[in-house]
Amino acid sequence: MASTPRTPRRGLPRVPGGEPWPPAASDAPGPQGSAEPAVVESEDRAGIGRKPAAGPNAAPVSDSAGVGAVASGVPGAESVSDSAGVGAVASGVPEAGRRDAAGSGVRRGLPREPGGEPWPPISQIRPDPADARGDAASSVPSSEDRAAAPRAPLTLPRTVRPGVAASLPRPPKREPRTIGPYTPVQWAGSLAVLGTLALVLVALVVVIARVLLSLPSGQAFLAAYPGEYPLPDAAPVGIPAWLNWSHFLNSFFLLLIIRTGWQVHREKRPAAFWSPRGNKRRRISLALWFHQSLDILWIANGVVFVVLLFVTGQWMRIVPTSWDVFPNAVSAALQYAALDWPTENGWVNYNSLQQLSYFAITFVAAPVAIVTGVRLSGVWPRDAERLNRLFPAEWARKLHYPTMLFFVAFIVVHVTLVLATGALRNLDHMYAARGSVDPDAFAGDPTGLLIFAASLLVMAAGWVAARPSVLIPIARLFGDVKQR
Repeated sequence: MASTPRTPRRGLPRVPGGEPWPPAASDAPGPQGSAEPAVVESEDRAGIGRKPAAGPNAAPVSDSAGVGAVASGVPGAESVSDSAGVGAVASGVPEAGRRDAAGSGVRRGLPREPGGEPWPPISQIRPDPADARGDAASSVPSSEDRAAAPRAPLTLPRTVRPGVAASLPRPPKREPRTIGPYTPVQWAGSLAVLGTLALVLVALVVVIARVLLSLPSGQAFLAAYPGEYPLPDAAPVGIPAWLNWSHFLNSFFLLLIIRTGWQVHREKRPAAFWSPRGNKRRRISLALWFHQSLDILWIANGVVFVVLLFVTGQWMRIVPTSWDVFPNAVSAALQYAALDWPTENGWVNYNSLQQLSYFAITFVAAPVAIVTGVRLSGVWPRDAERLNRLFPAEWARKLHYPTMLFFVAFIVVHVTLVLATGALRNLDHMYAARGSVDPDAFAGDPTGLLIFAASLLVMAAGWVAARPSVLIPIARLFGDVKQR
């Protein structure tokens, strides 16, 4: 049974002022069931209600912003979501067709009956004051046109301008100057911290020593062991002139040995090399050659000193001859720590702490320095496998450097105590060979001080002269020298 053909519902025009779509020529119905009206929901921006159109296959319309959506009645039309809050328009309707020809500002939808007027009718639309501007509003350039147009200059005067430094290139960041692994500021801070800790430690030692010596047991200990013991009756009195000269030469050579030893320890690119004439393959740095040459002179002076020491009997002044030397050394150390320094007469006898220190520096430290130095030098036989196993070079290197530090510590303490415990009298003994059994006899004699000052000038001159320009001509007298 054939049903009565239905006229399709027509939608909005595709051009402003045109007839509703689809045109009347295409209104003829197709085969039965080939075209079904879609559900239409219309809603104006003024809040006019929706009215759905009947149809079993109505397509849903998305209304994402709370405004009515319009679906096209044309077959194949898709629902469109108007996310800007204006409503959905069927595909194919131009933007200008979203408003009717009356320019009322209200979106008009599909008619409510076939062939009728689009809803709502014009008679029910209130004119929109915003649309009174009409063509004036349409003449406003779009955002794309505004972006393409040149930007107008600022109307306000500029109050901030770049300075001269903004146009100048930034200088490269300079690395801080370092002394070894640290900067001068870090060294100063480290020395300040260590100095403060040293002062605190010294103050603590002084307090403890004073407390111990103030006790009755401490007083009895000082009475029994005043800090020195009597020498043998055959011990000589006084200091001979040869000992003064040997003392000065020992100080001069030892100063330069320490300087060149530190230079060898720190040097990476020697300025010159020395090699013996008979062995061109053996080559050492100029600083090492000077260091070993000074060692030979220092050893020769030491041998003469030790020989004369035993020949003249002066050995009894620095070699302990009684076991009382140890408790007396402890007593002298407590007196030094309490800042109540012993006032023995060095022209006659040393205190026990001096005696032990002089014995250690002469008969312990000096031989260790000589033996380890020979082991590290070219004099040592390289092919003596058994001897090398008994005394490896690593052992000699680990002993040689600490021995040098021991000499440095001894010199600092020795000079400090000489100047702090009667400088004029002690310098007379050591440099002028002047003294007496009366400790006050030469207390004001400046002879030793003047000789000591002259010796310091000689040491300073030797320190300054120990440079390649002076050493190279001397080294060439004993071998070949090659400079970089």
